[in-house]
Amino acid sequence: MKIDLNADMGEGFGPYTIADDAALIGLVSSANVACGYHAGDPVIMDRTIRLAREHGVDLGAHVSFPDRMGFGRRKMEMALPELECHVLYQLGALAALAGRAGHRITHMNPHGALGNLASADPDIAGALVRATMDFDPEIALLVLNGSALEAAAHAAGCPTYALFLADRAYTQDGQLAPRNLPGAVIHDPEEVVARVLHLLRTGTTTTIDGTELPVAARSILLHSDTAGAVALARCLRARIEDEGGRIAPLSQLG
Repeated sequence: MKIDLNADMGEGFGPYTIADDAALIGLVSSANVACGYHAGDPVIMDRTIRLAREHGVDLGAHVSFPDRMGFGRRKMEMALPELECHVLYQLGALAALAGRAGHRITHMNPHGALGNLASADPDIAGALVRATMDFDPEIALLVLNGSALEAAAHAAGCPTYALFLADRAYTQDGQLAPRNLPGAVIHDPEEVVARVLHLLRTGTTTTIDGTELPVAARSILLHSDTAGAVALARCLRARIEDEGGRIAPLSQLG
């Protein structure tokens, strides 16, 4: 079985860093690069793109609301045409730097509040799909199973890959549990690894209220800003391979 292991990267600003991207890049197969809205800047984007290309890692756009102070985790009210422009702006910035480095965008993964809203709200989901397809209809969207974003992408003929967030709890409807709920963010590395192995063995995950939820994931997401992210990625990759899995970029999953 081939599965993608991806991480959010480039989430610093100027001289400030939030994660060890240089160490993490060799352990994952795809990277979602912050496009300057919730984190990142042109120099960091350029450096992260080049790291990805050097290691044969697929390049994704990690688009967000323009919310650096809140790290993109605060909901913003926008008219849908305005939101589409903001998504296109971020895709264009990443693509310009990627083209110079000889790399290209293969996928898009909305960050934080924008991702949560796109998973639940068909209108916002549609705006993200339209913007992505207007930019490049070959770019795949990373989506939650059964989400509004998955439905909008399928309706428009946009390619998708189902995503599983290794360190986030799920609700019964397949959405991410709100961060303010106890247990919504999983900090224990052993529990994170156990959740992923359970998913790969059974095709399900245990929700925050203890029920089993079917999940047909093709990509496993690690948050690079999680404490011990590099050690966790190394352990998770080894355990997946011990189970007979093969880590491969999204573009090689077929």
